[in-house]
Amino acid sequence: MTAPRTCQFAVIGGGPAGLAAATLAARLGIDTVLLDEQPTPGGQVYRNIEAVNRASGRLLKILGKHYAHGSALVEAFRQSGVRYEPSSSIWQVTPNGKIGVSQSGQAYLLKADRVLIATGAVERPVPVPGWTLPGVMTAGAVQTLMKAAGIVPDGDTVLAGSGPLVYLIALQLLSAGAPLRAILQTQNPTSWFSTIRLLSQVRAGAGDMLDGLKWIRAIKSSGVRILHASDIRSEGRDRLEAVTFQSRGQRHRIDASALLLHEGVIPNIQLTASLRCAHRWDEAQVAWAPVADQWGTTSHERIAVAGDGAGIRGAKAAPHSGRLAALETAFRLGLISMKERDRLTTGPKQALTRQVGLRSLLDHLYSPSEAIRTPADDDIVCRCEEVSAGEIRQLVDGQGFVELDQLKSQSRCGMGLCQGRMCGQTIARILAEHRSLSMKDVGYFRLRIPVKPLPLEQLAHLQNAEYGPELSASSGDPSQRV
Repeated sequence: MTAPRTCQFAVIGGGPAGLAAATLAARLGIDTVLLDEQPTPGGQVYRNIEAVNRASGRLLKILGKHYAHGSALVEAFRQSGVRYEPSSSIWQVTPNGKIGVSQSGQAYLLKADRVLIATGAVERPVPVPGWTLPGVMTAGAVQTLMKAAGIVPDGDTVLAGSGPLVYLIALQLLSAGAPLRAILQTQNPTSWFSTIRLLSQVRAGAGDMLDGLKWIRAIKSSGVRILHASDIRSEGRDRLEAVTFQSRGQRHRIDASALLLHEGVIPNIQLTASLRCAHRWDEAQVAWAPVADQWGTTSHERIAVAGDGAGIRGAKAAPHSGRLAALETAFRLGLISMKERDRLTTGPKQALTRQVGLRSLLDHLYSPSEAIRTPADDDIVCRCEEVSAGEIRQLVDGQGFVELDQLKSQSRCGMGLCQGRMCGQTIARILAEHRSLSMKDVGYFRLRIPVKPLPLEQLAHLQNAEYGPELSASSGDPSQRV
């Protein structure tokens, strides 16, 4: 492996934001490297798009036109001349632009003048009773299997959660012949007055809204039940056998071998949190997001964010935010003037503005249920270390903990393979509720490198290793500690 040692612009993530940013950066004459954990470009939303296009068969039709939109982004990227480093796991990013990469069994360091973190979103963890049983998974995981290998559940399946992705995946499963038995809606009821007010602000999203209504109509016409549900539970001994739930004052049970959970997506902040970038608590999206200016620049000048990792705005908005970051990079490197930057950013800024109304409406309509966000004592909240919500509450009550990292050190939550991605926000909410604190006050786990698992052998044989002082992390303000 010939590892790149330096570049002007390093883009982390091969989804729509990263692809658009890298493509435009190359066009502007910037020495650009794109680092992607996946083996092919497309990210999660356009995963495996090239192979699916080559097959040009039933799977492409099943996944639909929104998935097919990724073809143009990937094709433009392939033609851009950007140095592409697939199957690269990023275990470190420092404020001065040093990136730790693990690839093909070796680790190396890449130094960039500017870094764009375009790692997208992750599905919000949904710790319902029995969610660790085999057969229970996120809806996005099933969609990934469909895109990567054309695999769908072959047994009775229940989809539970909220958000437009629930209906899209339901339609895809039905089109693929999967035995979908019911959709359990979990979102909180919304007022018609506020919905109509937000609806009047939607400009560019009319087509997407119409698509959503078509999906729901097609699902209902197929005979699949759509029910409003609460207190969803997975039941079974060695694997999932049934899903039970409360609906209209009665308890219901559906025999099932697959339960797909989805409560929307939240920004993937693992890298920005490990960098100690300033973050903000977004009450509408019920999630943390890095603080960034209009160009994506964070509290560290060399570090920018784009796409859903900067705040959930969707796949259509992501490429525009990536292009803004690329134009700002070209300006900072002296390749274009401020006047030229501002002229070229007019289009992407206008496109992003058109998405704001639709995003606000979706956040309002599909706010996660409070019942979903507050697990019972018996529910496992940290899957890596098998820690229950009750154990966390006992530590808070018995030890008087008021800081999230105290809980981490005593319970080991956040120390497993996922490094808190599956438990961080849930544990923070438990602490906030018990101490009558806001999520902003509680903050998030203090993440340390390696952000992704790294074999000691690779670290011991680290290529092009450098020694020298790193910029120290700030502390104090909880928004800085996230």
